[in-house]
Amino acid sequence: MTSGADLDQFTRNRPRLFGVAYRMLGTRSDAEDVLQDAWLRWHGQDQAQLQSPQAWLVTVVTRLCIDRLRQARQERMSYVGHWLPEPLVDIHDEGVAIDIDTGMALTAPSPESLLEQHSDVSFAYLLLLERLKPEERAAFLLREVFDHDYPDIAVILQKSQASCRQLVHRARERLARHGEGAGDPRRPLRAPSTQVSHQRQQTLLQKFMVAAQSGEREALLGLLAEDARLVGDGGGKVSSFPHPLAGGERISWLYYANMRRLGGRITYRAAHINGGPGLLRYVDGKLESAQVLETDGERIVDIYVVRNPDKLAAIARQAPA
Repeated sequence: MTSGADLDQFTRNRPRLFGVAYRMLGTRSDAEDVLQDAWLRWHGQDQAQLQSPQAWLVTVVTRLCIDRLRQARQERMSYVGHWLPEPLVDIHDEGVAIDIDTGMALTAPSPESLLEQHSDVSFAYLLLLERLKPEERAAFLLREVFDHDYPDIAVILQKSQASCRQLVHRARERLARHGEGAGDPRRPLRAPSTQVSHQRQQTLLQKFMVAAQSGEREALLGLLAEDARLVGDGGGKVSSFPHPLAGGERISWLYYANMRRLGGRITYRAAHINGGPGLLRYVDGKLESAQVLETDGERIVDIYVVRNPDKLAAIARQAPA
């Protein structure tokens, strides 16, 4: 039987544990599975013997994530089309942010907290992390995002401090080599635009949403960088582009063609996706895609379009049209 104290302890640590698991795995569903497994182990643990429950839980979650990530890397090698993370979404209705998990209104985050969140859960950042080996990713995140000391990381990973330092060093080098951008392994990755103000992001988002909803191609073109890219993820379950769609001109024609073909059947809804501006697109009242917009402050440089129904299921339940 689970005691109230056990549940309270786990619940208090759950946000941090989910943060570790999601950044390690890139999908909400995998992160939730890991937390469920961690809960079962926590429930069977003699907690009186633990010096630090949080340290024990972070250790268990990290090790479970490393095992799950090794399996996921093999699965993603055979993934149909481009693999993109599973979106984390807050809905914006009339200026109010709604938590996608609870449906409760959120206090508006400060610009500083938004930038911090954007930097370490943005699609660009998570796609960069995909370049790392599982233990490199764990060591790097524990050090750079969760601010663990090397002695703690050594205990979690069951390695020497010197080995952990080397893992973090290799991770930094690997990420630096891939540079700027995201989505196409044949091109360098663009680092997330953490210096763009929240207000500027929202201004661009609103202009883009209006232009996309009305099918104003020239307005769309003016908002897109000349070398903008659109990366789609259908997971082999719905149609998507096998290669990134390159160029603002081509992307503007795509949105224009969608509106010409479907007209009033399409509606857009502004959202806060993985710490940055995004859109939810509905067709005939059904969620069709979650779209993440990366900007340099002046133009939209990357659009990530998640159409895989498995990755939209949680959003669709909480954010009906």
